[in-house]
Amino acid sequence: MDKSPFDSYLREISDLISSRLSRLIPEGWDVPDNLVQSMNYSLMAGGKRLRPLLVIAAAESLGASREAAVPVACAVEMVHTYSLIHDDLPAMDNDDFRRGKPTNHKVFGEAMAILAGDGLLTHAFHFAVEAARYGVPPESVLAIVEELSRYGGPAGMVGGQAADMEGEQGLTDAAHLQYIHEHKTGDLIVFSVKAGGRVGAGDAAQLQALETYGRAIGLAFQIQDDILDLTGDETKLGKKTQSDVKQGKVTYPYFHGLEQSREEVARLTRIAKEAVTGGSIPDPSRLVQIADYLLQRDH
Repeated sequence: MDKSPFDSYLREISDLISSRLSRLIPEGWDVPDNLVQSMNYSLMAGGKRLRPLLVIAAAESLGASREAAVPVACAVEMVHTYSLIHDDLPAMDNDDFRRGKPTNHKVFGEAMAILAGDGLLTHAFHFAVEAARYGVPPESVLAIVEELSRYGGPAGMVGGQAADMEGEQGLTDAAHLQYIHEHKTGDLIVFSVKAGGRVGAGDAAQLQALETYGRAIGLAFQIQDDILDLTGDETKLGKKTQSDVKQGKVTYPYFHGLEQSREEVARLTRIAKEAVTGGSIPDPSRLVQIADYLLQRDH
């Protein structure tokens, strides 16, 4: 069966990002081989490339070139990948598989896995500033770097991870879980669409529309992950299902049930689509398709 135009778009963006990330270390840099191998192992292990996709789709929705968005798209994928490496460590979620392959620390050892995550996080900022070489104004690049540190740091993803660790100690209620989902997963998604908006020289109204979109699909994405952990196919997910239950972690379905969780994903998807089709975004078609794609995903 032929792939749809949107499937082809997904593959095109994924291939573009993978190609750029394969040239991770600039020529002439003296970096230990094992560190580079460990960084590349997780960075090139597949995945949806959702966050880079959102950077590029948001930039293109405002008429920006794809090339200008690629450095920032790569930067957010590097931050996301570092978070997965660390999340899988024995001190965190203690996972053996990620995307159908042994986790980084199972292959390279815990110390090198930690360093690979550290390397990806810091090297991401090297990538982000490259946007200036593609015509993105310096003040926009500065805003992108500031927001990457905020959304990826203690007030964002890292704070969400810390709250998740506390939750595993029995401190989580429904409001705490919402905080975890919004920050551990949602904030990098919000960053991605806003960064794409900045690459596209978005005005205040456009950036607000993109932020609303990102908040909604970010929470919907994590709730869908909670659902798939209970109902998904391990061969499609590339990891064990029921892992949250086995580890005693509370999830959205734990508090609200499967049916209400599914309804919430659909409601948030509607909010996201309405935010970008309200008139401020010149061409929201890809963003709408991405929202629908996430709603229907099974992995």
